[in-house]
Amino acid sequence: MRGKHTFKTTHQMRALTLFLTTLIFYTAPISHADDSWFPSKYGAQDTLGAINNLSAEKVIEAANLVKTGKSYALGVETGPDSPAYPPRSYSMTVLQLDDGTGTPLGTNKATGNDDLMNLWMGIGSQIDGLGHMGVNHVYYNGNKASEFVTPKGLSKLSIDKLPPIVSRGVLLDIAKLKGVEILEEGTAINAEDIKAAAQTANVTIESGDVVLLHTGWLNVMTSDPERFMAGQPGLGLEGARYLAELGVVAVGADNWALEVLPSENPSHAFPVHPELLAKNGVYILENMDTRALAQDGVTEFLFVLGQPRFVGAVQAVINPVAIH
Repeated sequence: MRGKHTFKTTHQMRALTLFLTTLIFYTAPISHADDSWFPSKYGAQDTLGAINNLSAEKVIEAANLVKTGKSYALGVETGPDSPAYPPRSYSMTVLQLDDGTGTPLGTNKATGNDDLMNLWMGIGSQIDGLGHMGVNHVYYNGNKASEFVTPKGLSKLSIDKLPPIVSRGVLLDIAKLKGVEILEEGTAINAEDIKAAAQTANVTIESGDVVLLHTGWLNVMTSDPERFMAGQPGLGLEGARYLAELGVVAVGADNWALEVLPSENPSHAFPVHPELLAKNGVYILENMDTRALAQDGVTEFLFVLGQPRFVGAVQAVINPVAIH
């Protein structure tokens, strides 16, 4: 990954504008008469959302998809140049152990290094938890921010409370469906595309699945990182609702925000996020490296994610594995 995000180019200014617009949108007083999306269908006290659709039987079914034993890392490298929504950043400091001077320990003169990281959790490849985005400060299952969001972490809906996500993974190659290597920014992926891609792949999306969308956009990350962050092809609102109705546990894509940008409705700010997270309890996986899967023509696989259990975290850097 190359290129620092210094906001000196047109693409970077667009990204900054998008960020500021989002802040304004989500802090402005908004009237939402329709609160029919809670309580959740999983129960009024539920905090896990679509993870309830996982089961031991689903794991066994997914394990039977392993035919070649080939593993695919779905996470990108995480570093100072990783794709990051502004103002998120990454910083690493390596320190020597003991007294800080590097003095060897003991008569055997043992030495070592330690690392101190200062980073935003939502950088590079990541999972968005159910406490990440909501509607007018109301989150999954009607939880109000004032009741669970604290400066020291979330008291509910945090990443550390999630069990491992092990299930059937489905790759939908939308770029191939459209006959291109890379979809253009602003291209919305909705139910018609999802159904067509699933039919082409000869798969049926089922409850408990993890669905990944391949758009080719991750290639732009290395060739033009400023363009990569300025917009993207991605999931549309109607497509998000369709996948949620099917009972999927998580939806991911090879872009930095999963959803299409600019949004289909110019007055909306990241509408797919609250639709999936808050209204349906479906987790979001961003910056998934689907290139090798698409190149090998893999459409079904065993998906394995043991996310880090940082107490109170909203999001987490991840490297899920697909096994074919």
